[in-house]
Amino acid sequence: MHPLFDRPLRRSTLLKTAAAATGAALLGTTPAAADPATTAVTVTKIADLTGPGLTTTFRMEATDLGIPATTPDGRTLYVFGDTFEHAHVGGGWWRSPVALYSTTTDLNTGVTWSQAVGGPHARQLWHYDHDNPVFSTVLPGDVITIGDTMYLHAMVNKGLGNVVWTELWRSDDSGTTWTHTGTHFDAGLHGGLFQLLTWGLGNDGYVYVYSTGFQRDKPIILHRVPAHRITDPTAYQPWGWRDGHWAWGHPPTPVLTGRFGELCLRPLGGKWVLTWFNAGDYRIDGIIMDTPTSNLYTAHRRTLIHGGSWGHEDDSHVAQLYGGYIIPGSTLDDLHLTVSQWNTSTGWPYRVMQHRIRGFRT
Repeated sequence: MHPLFDRPLRRSTLLKTAAAATGAALLGTTPAAADPATTAVTVTKIADLTGPGLTTTFRMEATDLGIPATTPDGRTLYVFGDTFEHAHVGGGWWRSPVALYSTTTDLNTGVTWSQAVGGPHARQLWHYDHDNPVFSTVLPGDVITIGDTMYLHAMVNKGLGNVVWTELWRSDDSGTTWTHTGTHFDAGLHGGLFQLLTWGLGNDGYVYVYSTGFQRDKPIILHRVPAHRITDPTAYQPWGWRDGHWAWGHPPTPVLTGRFGELCLRPLGGKWVLTWFNAGDYRIDGIIMDTPTSNLYTAHRRTLIHGGSWGHEDDSHVAQLYGGYIIPGSTLDDLHLTVSQWNTSTGWPYRVMQHRIRGFRT
């Protein structure tokens, strides 16, 4: 079996298991009274975005993630993880990360693709050899646009869930080419809680960063960094509890406990929204907050999409789901997500879908 997938039970277990609810109160806070699993939202599957006939022309029938960001020139760039030419995991030409552009403005009609980064076929954003002696693949964590520059956080992995280090790449041409910033973060930083991250640019000049481990069994912590110093690891300020109060510069303290997978933090409609794959409860959840330092236990929280079983899916129940990234153009009342799905038993489906969420704010 391919080294990247040498632990098939790890991902399938994480995707299939519905564990108990996330942890109890932290530092005197209490969870929200409403059970997010029982609060109704309206979910519509808009479309499959990748797969045979959809991304075949880009030689990427099997892929996942699809992390979107608005480019400086006004398009939307979607960044994908491990990508294969044929419609099953391990099927032919292997690349990661790759990216596609979209100029779709009416999200309710479904995202369509205008072109791939790299030419007629979606090429890896930078060159490296998979399965080299140091690492097996590089997976995207999140993308952000600051002025005329896009930044991509990437996790260098040796086997699924085994992060060697993380790094930052930049593009000054709306995602067409990428160069290394020279920025690296150790995989063990903050007890391994700074491996998988998401970020959003505030109107105060700071980028706010939620992060966790890449094992789907850890809580999240919070940092902020001045936008103009995003490539300087020493400029990241942790948010923590010490001496009876929260403050920037304290050692980082988990702001929400649980088993976190993919994360997506975005400013939206005068609020901040966090969506994530809730591995402990097998679903995609979302929180609406006033600021990234809000109490996440008492913030407005809803379950957006439930995990399901094969052969028993509907718009709001998806088998072996993960991801859940907010598509630019979304609003609090009309939220669109890219949702991934991987049948770890057969290797297909392994694709990205678009789901529409209404009623999130209520």
